[in-house]
Amino acid sequence: MREFGYRKAPDVAGALALLDSDPDARYLAGGTNLVDLMKTGVERPGRLVDVRDLPLDRVEATPDGGVRIGATVTNSDLAAHPLIRTRYPALAQAVLAGASGQLRNMATVGGNLLQRTRCPYFADATAPCNKRVPGSGCPAVRGENRHHAVLGASPQCVAVHPSDMAVALAAFDGVVHYETAQGPGELPLGWFYLPVSDTPHRETALPAGALITGVTLPPAPVAARSRYRKVRERASYAFAVGSVAAALDVHDGVVREVRLAFGAVASRPWRARAAERTLTGAPADPESFAAAADAELAAARPLSHNGFKVTLMRNLTVAVLSELAEEAAR
Repeated sequence: MREFGYRKAPDVAGALALLDSDPDARYLAGGTNLVDLMKTGVERPGRLVDVRDLPLDRVEATPDGGVRIGATVTNSDLAAHPLIRTRYPALAQAVLAGASGQLRNMATVGGNLLQRTRCPYFADATAPCNKRVPGSGCPAVRGENRHHAVLGASPQCVAVHPSDMAVALAAFDGVVHYETAQGPGELPLGWFYLPVSDTPHRETALPAGALITGVTLPPAPVAARSRYRKVRERASYAFAVGSVAAALDVHDGVVREVRLAFGAVASRPWRARAAERTLTGAPADPESFAAAADAELAAARPLSHNGFKVTLMRNLTVAVLSELAEEAAR
């Protein structure tokens, strides 16, 4: 590991100033991803700016009926919060599906959004990887790619985003708030992650040196009946092979509103807009759910070892929506 400096930020302005004075610095909160990457040499910051103790650790209702989540709220506290469990249960389920209890106690909301891919080629500092060294290549395109993208990838990168939490935030139109030396800003989650295109090393639209301060979720009555389902290769702590965050509003057997987002299939949480359009106004039955999934997955471009993901995501979508429809009919 490269030798590095350490400073504790006194406040948000102080954190921004410390990073602005050292372009080789990085923010540190829980460290559950960054420190691991430092150990393997993938990340090599010259200084860590500790933002863990900044007053950004609250979950609060907003006046319009939504929720604001501070960037340093731990994953454990987020999943347990009554506002999240009642208004956005799929978000609580997604957080609980990610990592172990010990890691959830350390990991923070801001850090979760910024975690890096778990692609083994990215994690191996001796392997070529366009995310680490632009222009060096993407061995996963023709190599081991069972866990890689089937949607929105490019020849330059086929890695997937690992977050469970971000999938649920995408389904509920989360907005990321940040501070810079020039003032505050915000990015809808759909714009926060950049398309992979030919620049996979540019993962988010955050300005340089920006500090995430929180995430807001707008009011969404449909989210009260929502679910997150994750498929993984073992029942304990493991990253998703595929996941679905879904919410469903049914009236007289017809879908009035639906929210769908997929995880572990693209370089960013994948909002299933085509599926939502197909399903809105359709009968709430397995045939309609399958047609909606097919509409979204028509754009899938599987690699040599992950074609099974298309079938998995179709079946997973139908299963989760069917469960929600049955619950609505009771």
